[in-house]
Amino acid sequence: MAKNVQAIRGMHDILPSQTPLWQLLEDRVRNVLERYGYSEIRMPLVEQTELFKRSIGEVTDIVEKEMYTFDDRNGDSLTLRPEGTAGCVRAGIENGLLHNQVQRLWYQGPMFRHERPQKGRYRQFQQIGVETFGMAGPDIDLELILITHRIWQALGLSDGLELQINSLGTSEERLAYRELLVEYLSSNQDQLDEDSRRRLGGNPLRILDSKNPDMRELIAGAPALMDHLGDESRAHFDAICTGLDTAGVAYVINPRLVRGLDYYARTVFEWVTDRLGAQGTVCAGGRYDGLVEQLGGRATTAVGFAMGVERLVALLEEAGVEPDEQVDAYLVLMGDEPQSRGLLLAEQLRDQLPKLRLLTHCGGGGFKSQFKKADRSGARYALVLGEDELAKGVVSIKDLREQTEQQEIALDQLAEFFKKS
Repeated sequence: MAKNVQAIRGMHDILPSQTPLWQLLEDRVRNVLERYGYSEIRMPLVEQTELFKRSIGEVTDIVEKEMYTFDDRNGDSLTLRPEGTAGCVRAGIENGLLHNQVQRLWYQGPMFRHERPQKGRYRQFQQIGVETFGMAGPDIDLELILITHRIWQALGLSDGLELQINSLGTSEERLAYRELLVEYLSSNQDQLDEDSRRRLGGNPLRILDSKNPDMRELIAGAPALMDHLGDESRAHFDAICTGLDTAGVAYVINPRLVRGLDYYARTVFEWVTDRLGAQGTVCAGGRYDGLVEQLGGRATTAVGFAMGVERLVALLEEAGVEPDEQVDAYLVLMGDEPQSRGLLLAEQLRDQLPKLRLLTHCGGGGFKSQFKKADRSGARYALVLGEDELAKGVVSIKDLREQTEQQEIALDQLAEFFKKS
């Protein structure tokens, strides 16, 4: 007997019992983004490896250890996308969407990273991302944060999430700060773990984001980038904070919230939760004014965010959110003629009532068997069409959820019945 082929570790099936919650999340996020006037863009799952080396950087864990990279039959190096921003920028440059234009874009779909699978973190994972281009002021940064806040409200998750914000300043301000940080960390090198020692020469800001509890005191004593911002960067950040205060959105300024890549500038923010065990990030965003130029386009201001769908689904499950997936009716068909007439009746009902969720029995079987399937379907009503009903021009209707008498409704009155029920 052949051995069963199983899914790749860290790449999960989303089963029919789970998809309604995913659809609820996706529908509500899409609704919020459409209300703000954002347009959907769809990019390929596979890009040239060079795109991610140039955007993320060759000396990073993602590029060095986590990307799914392979050579195709032409010998080109291709990579399953580990994140969405680089592909969105590539699409914008290639299709002439960015230069001297304002764009508000969003996308959703799978990303791929070969990391250790754990709760809420998978090798194939789903993200919803938002990217905006051509707007330099703090107002668009603020709008994105307000969008995320409205999404949490739409999902009923507002109470379980904390907003953390920080400013990385300009590249010049960050370069000057980096020298101070490297000097401080180098003088305490004996307290650095292996990852931090490796990052010290290439990506020292990422050390501030270390989750190693043994380094907590060292990181707390490091100089803060916020203390080294220029007037414009400080005014940009203060405008965002003022806007959040005015909108009544609570936040925490986290001076250790960083990004390790040079194209990031000024605003960074994350929404975090401790409702899934250890504190985890469910949404991260920031301004990346240098990336478009870095990937070959003309200098273009940009800011965006991405949210992890698996973690948000887990939060919805933890909160007990149940999507409305109830079937309205199950059509029980007894006999050859009722079977053929019943399929036509079901189509007529779907034409008349576009929102009616109607399951039609297929595959034959006795009355008791069909009725059991009607009950298991979760339908509110069983509609019975047999030879007797067909002769009288009616359908028998049984309420499967309440103890009421079975009734007969004329075939041409069925649509009216469901409109009233």
